[in-house]
Amino acid sequence: MTQPVEIPLWLFILILLFAAVTFASHFLFPSVRWFFRRRLERAVARLNTRLQRPIQPFKLARRHDTIQRLIYDPQVSHAVQDHARAIGIPEAVAFEQARRYAREIVPSFSAFTYFSFATRAARLIGNALYSVRLSYADEAAFRSIDPDATVVYVMNHRSNMDYVLVTYLAAEHSALSYAVGEWAQVWPLSRLIRAMGAYFIRRRSRNDLYRAVLAAYVKQATEAGVTQAIFPEGGLSLTGALMQPRLGLLKYIIDGVPEDRDVVFVPVALNYDRVLEDSVLTDAASRQERRFRARIGVIAVWLLKQPWRKLTGRYRRFGTAAVNFGHPVALGDFRGERGDPSVPLARDLMRRIADVLPIVAAPLVCWLVHHEGAMTSQQMADRIRTLLAQVSDPGLQPSAEDLISGLPSILRELTDRRILVLQNGRYEAGTERRPLLDYYAASVARVVAPLADAADAKDISATAGS
Repeated sequence: MTQPVEIPLWLFILILLFAAVTFASHFLFPSVRWFFRRRLERAVARLNTRLQRPIQPFKLARRHDTIQRLIYDPQVSHAVQDHARAIGIPEAVAFEQARRYAREIVPSFSAFTYFSFATRAARLIGNALYSVRLSYADEAAFRSIDPDATVVYVMNHRSNMDYVLVTYLAAEHSALSYAVGEWAQVWPLSRLIRAMGAYFIRRRSRNDLYRAVLAAYVKQATEAGVTQAIFPEGGLSLTGALMQPRLGLLKYIIDGVPEDRDVVFVPVALNYDRVLEDSVLTDAASRQERRFRARIGVIAVWLLKQPWRKLTGRYRRFGTAAVNFGHPVALGDFRGERGDPSVPLARDLMRRIADVLPIVAAPLVCWLVHHEGAMTSQQMADRIRTLLAQVSDPGLQPSAEDLISGLPSILRELTDRRILVLQNGRYEAGTERRPLLDYYAASVARVVAPLADAADAKDISATAGS
């Protein structure tokens, strides 16, 4: 028992390594995790004191725990059984498939990543590319939303910059949870997006088991009060105009929420003087397909050019990015209706988005040329004053003088891009890039056309009276 035993040096080192790993996994790592967990909880508690809507425990739960909770949800269990019977596989195999879906969907939110990195980066990028304008249709109603209610921001989808802008503009209120499509499932981007609390979805999936897992996750997040942001159009607008809403996520939210949970939807309308993906989107529209042919090499070269432009003084921002928050609407206002409330609610939300759609200079100029023909810059300025005088809520839209002050730079940008051409002192539609003119004109048509009708009716009335 006490006699020495000779063993090879490599075996002795291996034993020491196994002992060190065992000690670390059973004693050291749990203590370290507990130490950092406690520090994280204290940091989140301090952060919650300055947020209008505190971060919910559901978002802070360990990803493994959320996945386990999701795959053992009764709704998912029934779907597993149905899926196994439908395609003739053992339930254990269907259960593992559901687990893979859950791992794909569930995020791994990091408060540090979101508030220390993501929101700061979003603010830096947003302000570097655009002059950001923010307005509220009813700020008092927005700030008086019940703190215990689940808030869902419902937005039109103009650009992938939408994620960036709303992330930092809503940072003082809460941490948003986005539904992100397959385009973002690329390492290491996927890791960063998961850490920001976004969850991945397969927009075109027809798999009933997958949809059951996704619906169960949305239900759990909504019940827990997680602040979410959704795009009811389901993708980027190829024409610039608002599209018909799709009911996917909105229906999951409505169907999965108990009667005692109040859900408040906040319509958010966005618009840009220049959409970074405009050529890609109009090209996809011309081919009548939603497959975008943006090459990563082209994007990388463009990004690398921007610091050099900044150093040489040739850098110019892309005009204004405007975000308008509309009147909130509660789910309870639609629950009493007969039938499925998701259809009337979706229509009402899209109407509210259209009502607060921001007017920005470049799309307004494109609309004027598209509908009223060639104009001089002075004629444009006069027409802008006439149209903006018809705005019923001046606090929601810019003043005419603000738009006119930026008109020279907007006209220079549009002519540089050959969207407009200057002929004999008048700006008219360019034939080379006519789809872009139509695209930008369509983005403000819903809000500008009624203003033009009102202005013309007033002119006719004044003429008849004289």
